[in-house]
Amino acid sequence: MEETYLAINNLEKMKAAIVDGETGVRGFALTRNTDFLSPYINSRRITDSLFKSLLISARNNNEQQRRMQEIKPLIKKRFDIFTKTIDYYNNIYPDTSFNLTQMQLQSKNVMNSIRLTVDIMQNEEKKLLEKRNVHLKGTFGSVYAITLISLLLTILLVVIGFVTYTKESKKRRKGMQQIDEYQQQLTNRIEQLDAANIQLMQMRSMEKFTATGRIARTIAHEVRNPLTNIDLAGSQLKDNLENKDDETLYLFDIIERNSKRINKLIAELLQSTKFSELNFLQVPVTQLLNETLVLAKDRMELNKIKLQTDYKSTVKINVDAHKMQIAFLNIIVNAVEAMEPGRGLLMISTFQEADECVIVIKDNGKGMDENSLHKIFEPYFTSKQNGNGLGLANTQNIIFNHKGTITADSSPGQGASFTIRLQ
Repeated sequence: MEETYLAINNLEKMKAAIVDGETGVRGFALTRNTDFLSPYINSRRITDSLFKSLLISARNNNEQQRRMQEIKPLIKKRFDIFTKTIDYYNNIYPDTSFNLTQMQLQSKNVMNSIRLTVDIMQNEEKKLLEKRNVHLKGTFGSVYAITLISLLLTILLVVIGFVTYTKESKKRRKGMQQIDEYQQQLTNRIEQLDAANIQLMQMRSMEKFTATGRIARTIAHEVRNPLTNIDLAGSQLKDNLENKDDETLYLFDIIERNSKRINKLIAELLQSTKFSELNFLQVPVTQLLNETLVLAKDRMELNKIKLQTDYKSTVKINVDAHKMQIAFLNIIVNAVEAMEPGRGLLMISTFQEADECVIVIKDNGKGMDENSLHKIFEPYFTSKQNGNGLGLANTQNIIFNHKGTITADSSPGQGASFTIRLQ
């Protein structure tokens, strides 16, 4: 589309350059002042340059290539007439049969042929532009309809601006101002679309978190009641048992131990999916991150992990410091475990965006595939051999409790990046 648009404008410029050459020759003919020949000299150079550019633009269009070959001798003939006219007025033209009126008529006919061919080529390029525009709209689909309409309006205004290039300066500036406005609208709408996508992802994460919490509470209620009955029945049965040999006591121990384990798992699940009470304090975000890094220092030194920090924001955030340290620590520990010892690089940065403090924790570890990325905050989902899958679920719970958001971005072999936004 850009090449087609460029071809349309180059055709118009070439036609205008030839007209400028004629204007210069006329000025010289009327005044005999050679200063008027400057437009003529420039027009020849400009025309040759534009002709070469148009040949490149039409390299994949046989019909346009043919028309370019048709117009080439016409341009040469047009400039030959200019040269003969200049020679005539300089009294150096050797041909005594030279007829100025006939030459002017011939010049007019040649120029009309050039204009006709240029108009045909411009119309052909405009048709190609329309076809490619339809193809572009089909590619992007209805989701980007508003964006595409804005883009088409921008292109249309650009074309209009160049078509009216020779008009008075005030109108040209007004057209360029309209182009800038539509380009700004296009940029704003793209930014709005990106922001809407982010908000949609955040809403889905919150809905998923809330649904998981409801399921967890239901499971806790349905499991704990019969589990309590099992504990009571097992305890009473153990007390009433007359023959308490070692094997029997061992079996009762298995029942009791696994019952406690189930109860503990349920408690951890509830803890990672419920909204809890928070003890809010104003804490500098850099202080909170540095204190968390102290807690992870031994693990990082053991794995020889390098640390890189970039704190552009040092504002105070209103958080429960202890719980937020847990959230940060879960992400940092996961990052350390995902990186190869001796080659790992942990990057932590902060910056301000509108009224939000943004914390980014990034590693150069093994990364995650798309399936794992979608499930990363689900309880009990883990890729670690000895993990329980509740660390990041608990982290998400803490962030949501603070009315913040957390997103993850990763791909296999490219590490992982977690972005936390807090008010």
